[in-house]
Amino acid sequence: MTRRTLVVLALGAFVTTLDNTIVAAGAPSIGRDLALDLGALQWIALGYMLPFAGLLLVAGALVDRWGRRRTLTAALLAFGAGATAGGFAGTLWLLVAARVLQGVAAAFLVPGLLSLLRTNLDARGRTLGAAVWTACLAAALALGPALGGALSEYLGWGWIFFVNLPFVAAMLVLLPATAPPGRAGGTRAPPLGAMAAVTASLVLLTTALAEPRFAQPLFAAGAVLGAGFVVRERRARERLVPAALTGNRVFAGSLGLQLLWGLGISGVFFFTPLLHQEFLGLGPVGAGLPLAGVAVAVVAATPLVPVAVARAGPHRTVAAGLAVVGAGLLTLAAVNHLPQLWPRVPGLVLIGAGSACTVPMTSHALDVVAERHAGTASGLLTAARELSSALGVALIGVVLTSVRGARLASGAPAGAALAGGYTAGLLTAAGLTLAGALLAPRVLRDRPGVFSSPHDKRTVP
Repeated sequence: MTRRTLVVLALGAFVTTLDNTIVAAGAPSIGRDLALDLGALQWIALGYMLPFAGLLLVAGALVDRWGRRRTLTAALLAFGAGATAGGFAGTLWLLVAARVLQGVAAAFLVPGLLSLLRTNLDARGRTLGAAVWTACLAAALALGPALGGALSEYLGWGWIFFVNLPFVAAMLVLLPATAPPGRAGGTRAPPLGAMAAVTASLVLLTTALAEPRFAQPLFAAGAVLGAGFVVRERRARERLVPAALTGNRVFAGSLGLQLLWGLGISGVFFFTPLLHQEFLGLGPVGAGLPLAGVAVAVVAATPLVPVAVARAGPHRTVAAGLAVVGAGLLTLAAVNHLPQLWPRVPGLVLIGAGSACTVPMTSHALDVVAERHAGTASGLLTAARELSSALGVALIGVVLTSVRGARLASGAPAGAALAGGYTAGLLTAAGLTLAGALLAPRVLRDRPGVFSSPHDKRTVP
């Protein structure tokens, strides 16, 4: 059970994150074939991220109610269908619709898989499982652009979607022996009003950043719906998010740190291959390949994380990891004016090594929740990360395009203007990540009994 669970977790973490990053290096090829500008290309990424982030909270709760095996099977089939449609798409709107289907499927797939950490593994296994999950997530984050560039250059950009299908097939084979049948969270009907309100709020708030022309009304509508959801949750007898989760300091702190880490990483990584092509003059493969250094650093540093947690505690380990990520972003900013590739490698390695040390944001957050809330907790944790991914692309996109526009207006060459916008994005991301490093010692500090649940003494080997 343990080995199969780890394999399924690894495949799921990799393929769902891969769909966030693989389009980055393929975006220029898609843009040329479909005659799209930078703003339209951004929606190919956001078409996946918005439903993914917006539905995760709802999906996590539904996984607990509907059962993991049934929900995961349906999500995998939908994910594969979206990948197939995306590969054959010939227009922007068909491509975005396929990405939306994949995003909806991933919203159910990720919390269902991540909840297996809580239901299938003991405390030691959860630390290992969270490390595997984070390593595969980071590997996909780093390798996605390189793989997307290679597929786009040699096989055509449709293959950046078809490549998902072998992962889906493998997980469908392993799922019956991994995901338990039946329900985990009772049979009561889910609160539909709360589900609709929180999903619409998350989508509207994220879209407000991606569409500056309509930012004010979108943000206002999202804020109103979000406030209504919070008021409803406080008064309702049947809550979408159990009070046992919202009232837990460590769990709530982990959510905030996930947001800051994702904001600092995702937007930068989305625009990095574009910079490498337009400023450094690299091809699609060469533009994405340097990000493989991040994956190598994650894999190399991951075995050290349990030792660091045992000696320094989760709060110091996460704080150090976020500080190293911030240092890596600042290192990239310091050398970004140079039109060479190799000066950028040290910064990328620092980002990978630091990201590996953020594993306790997931493993210890799941340690403090009862098994019956595993799906909801996993959905919340992943929602924080994926919402921050969408917000990161939108936020860094706004910073990058604003600074680039100002540089172009002042007469700077196109490549140099893009580099200036990218530097501003790096500095923004570094500030957010370093803020997380300062918060981590406060919100994740151990307290007696905080990592045990009085409602769930049993573990599943």
